[in-house]
Amino acid sequence: MSDKSKGLFETALAELGGVLARVDEHRIDAACKMLAGAPRIVVYGCGREALQVKGFAMRLYHLGLPVSVVGDMNTPPLGSGDVFLASSGPGETSTVLTLMQVAHDAGSTNLLLTAQAESSAAKRADFTLLIPAQTMANDQGARKKSVLPMGSVFEGALFLLFEVMVLKLRDLIGASPDAMRARHTNME
Repeated sequence: MSDKSKGLFETALAELGGVLARVDEHRIDAACKMLAGAPRIVVYGCGREALQVKGFAMRLYHLGLPVSVVGDMNTPPLGSGDVFLASSGPGETSTVLTLMQVAHDAGSTNLLLTAQAESSAAKRADFTLLIPAQTMANDQGARKKSVLPMGSVFEGALFLLFEVMVLKLRDLIGASPDAMRARHTNME
């Protein structure tokens, strides 16, 4: 590995660590309790955030939680007590705002992951997990802080945050690694 590549890895890892160090652990725990107690969980994200959110949904399924992804044919309607988990780093994604309104109107709780505490989505959310990372809302000019392009720091932080949440949820609901493995597909 060249010195330049090594430096880029070190910088990117330091950026991710810095972002995750600023996420409020008490709010992570509260979000996990919310998910653990929900009769139904439906998740959504746009673009590359959607990839992270879908990976989290897979792990929630492995934990035995009742989870679906918006757009899948088997996504149930949301209702009272259910949780709609949405990711919108910039906090102004029109699809997320619309789906949050639908979930709210159905009596569900809107759990938002965002980097923008004052965004339209944050104002509409019932509960927000703030991930203080660069997104496409602040990736240009003097506002650019990351060596990584566009919203990559936010997306990478989502992946790591979700993995930690899986561990917290596993302990919270008493799921064993063997039970999780037993729910893994055999259709690969």
